[in-house]
Amino acid sequence: MMEQKDGAWTIQETSDKYDNPYINVREDQVVQPYGQSGRYATVEMKPGVAILPLDNNGIVYLIQQFRHPLGKESIEVVCGAIERDESPVEAALRELLEAQGIQAEEWIELGVVDVDTSIVNCPAHLFLAKQLTFTKTKRAGTETIKTVKVPLNVAGQMVMDSAITHSISCVLILKAINALQKKHENND
Repeated sequence: MMEQKDGAWTIQETSDKYDNPYINVREDQVVQPYGQSGRYATVEMKPGVAILPLDNNGIVYLIQQFRHPLGKESIEVVCGAIERDESPVEAALRELLEAQGIQAEEWIELGVVDVDTSIVNCPAHLFLAKQLTFTKTKRAGTETIKTVKVPLNVAGQMVMDSAITHSISCVLILKAINALQKKHENND
């Protein structure tokens, strides 16, 4: 590989340290902006989606499941990877149906969030799903998921109290609250 510039950094060599269909760990030999040589690791994952379903009564449908890396249960919004040749909204539709058996008529895009900009490349597209209908889930056999139903303002307080710590979930819940407050203020 020829040296290449990456902002103020120079990448001298790149090698894959781990690779599977969902995650790639790459190590770069670099020259940092002030001339020091070093190594830099980057974790690349498939871009993803995160979905917060909200019913007509102001109730959101979260999931609770055991997360092996944390060694404990975690309350989160529905998240998943965007598959090849799939748009973010198509992935969101699929993931919400699979995980919670929910279909939505209205999809509000709330932007994109980067999980950890210092080491991880995995943008997540955020969606608020409304006008819900319920059907059977299509969960993978490895998923043991419980649905947690709470009012949106309670979910926001759970974020503030660190009862919800999953970063993408925190951002999506707070963005949803903000978007709905702005919409309410504009309608007054």
